[in-house]
Amino acid sequence: MNPANPLSPELRPIAGRDLAVLLLGLLIVITPHALRAPMWLTALTLTLYLWRAAALVGPRWLMPSRWTVLVVALIAMAGVWLQYRAIFGRTPGIMLLVLFSGLKLLESRHQRDAVAVVFLVWFLAITNFLYTQSIPTALGMCAAVAASVAALVGFAAPRRAPRANLRTVWLLLGQAVPAALVLFVLFPRVQGPLWGLPQDAYTGMSGLSDSMTPGSLSQLILSDAIAFRVEFAGEPPRRRALYWRGPVLWDFDGRTWRLGTPAAMETEPPRRGGSRYEYAVVIEPHNHNWLFAIEDVASLPPRTRYLEDGQVVSLAPLRARMRYEIASVIEGEIDAREAEHNLRRALRLPPGFNPRARALAESWRAASASDAAVLERAIEHFRRERMTYTLEPPLLGRDSVDEFLYESRAGFCEHFASALVFLMRAAGVPARVVTGYHGGDMNPVDGKFTVRQSDAHAWTEVFLRGRGWLRVDPTALSVPLRLEGGLAGAVPAADTLPLLMRPELEWLRSLRYNWEALTHQWNLLVLGYNPERQRELMSRFGMQDPDWRELASALFALLGAFVIALMLWSLRRFARPDPVQAAWQRFCRKLGVQGVARSPQEGPRDYSERAALRLPGAGDPIRRIATLYIALRYGRERPPEGVVELRRLVRELKFG
Repeated sequence: MNPANPLSPELRPIAGRDLAVLLLGLLIVITPHALRAPMWLTALTLTLYLWRAAALVGPRWLMPSRWTVLVVALIAMAGVWLQYRAIFGRTPGIMLLVLFSGLKLLESRHQRDAVAVVFLVWFLAITNFLYTQSIPTALGMCAAVAASVAALVGFAAPRRAPRANLRTVWLLLGQAVPAALVLFVLFPRVQGPLWGLPQDAYTGMSGLSDSMTPGSLSQLILSDAIAFRVEFAGEPPRRRALYWRGPVLWDFDGRTWRLGTPAAMETEPPRRGGSRYEYAVVIEPHNHNWLFAIEDVASLPPRTRYLEDGQVVSLAPLRARMRYEIASVIEGEIDAREAEHNLRRALRLPPGFNPRARALAESWRAASASDAAVLERAIEHFRRERMTYTLEPPLLGRDSVDEFLYESRAGFCEHFASALVFLMRAAGVPARVVTGYHGGDMNPVDGKFTVRQSDAHAWTEVFLRGRGWLRVDPTALSVPLRLEGGLAGAVPAADTLPLLMRPELEWLRSLRYNWEALTHQWNLLVLGYNPERQRELMSRFGMQDPDWRELASALFALLGAFVIALMLWSLRRFARPDPVQAAWQRFCRKLGVQGVARSPQEGPRDYSERAALRLPGAGDPIRRIATLYIALRYGRERPPEGVVELRRLVRELKFG
């Protein structure tokens, strides 16, 4: 059609119904981004949406000029730059797109412009998956795509009834589902997350840090977020034995403990005796290399390393959910060897800190004949003193260990672990801090063990010659309920627990168990569909270790077959005779037999009038047939009873 034609679809004004559907799609895709955006940016974007809606129903002068849109765009870009000090990057780039969606909608006058907004909806839907690939995100983006497709159908058929357009939308989406499934299964997978993410793509991931200061873990423990889920091959160990080892902290500057840099062992350490447990872990991304396993590790997953201080690490930071299988031994033989440089490092203390704790440790050393005796005195001290375990520890000053032991006498697990390691080192006994998680929660729905950020814990390891590194948990010495009852049984009643740990919310925990079981299956079957699982699935269909060429060939073959089947189905639909047109052609043949043949250029109204004048005895039935045919053929709806009535009138038409 000529673009200059005012009736051209490209220049047709946007209908209010189609604009409302398009706005719905936009609101769905920007809602998750609005929760991350500064308030001024969200308010400005919504103002632009409302401005366009007001211009549709208000006077024409409400539509802004191009210069106005340009000025708003420049102001928005300046605001994003001042907010993030960058234009490129995941977050500032997406925030600009959110703003530009409002600007593009504001300047859209015709359907051609609105189609560009639909494409922007699809792109913004993809950007939400750069932050999370959860089930709610997937459902929300599917709803946004459905709304944008409905807007496209409305642009193409503005005069059709909404119900007919809705049927077309479901037909299009239904045809897209098989193609999407084929693409998901056969598209060559790559290891890791999305390609080419900007540098800020992994900010905001929660979990343990490579350092520990007083109060750091107590902030993490208020989170109910899942750290990892575990599936044991058999019966799980007792809760008190579930120490999930993570980063080991060696260096202390007087306030902060920091991660060491131990060397990787060339072979797995031999573990003999004890009880062996095999299990699979699905760990959430935390942007660090460390994995978590029950002490002590007996086997390693592929592409991991075992460090000499007992950590298990991956070769690359965990920036995507990962599943690995591992085995551990509990209460097995301990390797009593340790490198001398590590023992010297495990004795270092900064000078001039915590004089009272130093004096206490020196008194233990003077009264003890061995390192084991010093350790026994420290254990007895923590048992006897029974300091308070709290989620709201008081702020500590320069001599944090002294203030914890002699003044506040209240703290979280990092206070206990830091104090014991300092005392041991001051007494000449090598010691280090181990961070990780303790315990977990069995999900009764799917039988998986769930470890949350609220299970974060810190404990101590002390080295005794001839016996090796021994785990000592000073928190459990002072608060025995921490091992068996977990966090809820250890903190004072006045402390604020995480929401779902509160005993009065059992019904809410039950809902969470069901949701987490569903989410776990989503993570395994959808998000966990990595190259290994793809090769495993393809092997079931006879494709042993396929490369990207074989997968691409199979993909294009299946998609081609699907397109051909869809074309044949569509042609079959079009080949079916239209009952209304068939009845009209039969009507024309009857009139032709009576000597009133229809000319090729003659419309139904003119033809029926001419036939009624030539055949006055059947004039009324002829006019009724023509009127009903025009309504069914060119009207917005085609009720089935109207088609039946037309066929009956044609069949009963008599000429005297």
